[in-house]
Amino acid sequence: MSDTPDTPKAEPVHARPSRKPAAGMQRDRAKSARRRAREFALQGLYEWQLNPREASAIDANVRDQDEFAKCDRAHYDALLHGCIEQHAQLDAALLKFLDRPVEELSPIEHAVLWIGAYELTHCLDVPYKVAINEAVELAKGFGGTDGHKYVNGVLDHLAPSLRPDEVKAARPAPRG
Repeated sequence: MSDTPDTPKAEPVHARPSRKPAAGMQRDRAKSARRRAREFALQGLYEWQLNPREASAIDANVRDQDEFAKCDRAHYDALLHGCIEQHAQLDAALLKFLDRPVEELSPIEHAVLWIGAYELTHCLDVPYKVAINEAVELAKGFGGTDGHKYVNGVLDHLAPSLRPDEVKAARPAPRG
């Protein structure tokens, strides 16, 4: 038997490097500068709750972290410093939609709620649905098992009092 020219020869199989980045890398690269800002602000607010001290000291600690340069620094500054300065007002706004005293919230969920409430109040360039969704994503990534559901429920009830026209325009009218 001889090899005929019509018979294709099997080419050696070489391992090719994957063209897709690993899942974590892809997610990390796809993360927006604003999402990173929220994550860094969350870390700072968590630290502030557990070890209350000057916001500038916490800020300096957060800014030393790897990847900080990739975040939206202006948004981070607004969230961290705004939430610390206005924590009492944010708690007062949230309180009527909580099923427990703020002292009984986990520090992560408390900080996420501050971020969501702050964005709903002060960051009008962020649509209310985005503010809520980003808070939910923070809670999923850093909070307890079902903490994101709690955050979603509280902020969904808070939004109409802070952005009534935007919420009314986005939600379907009740059927009568």
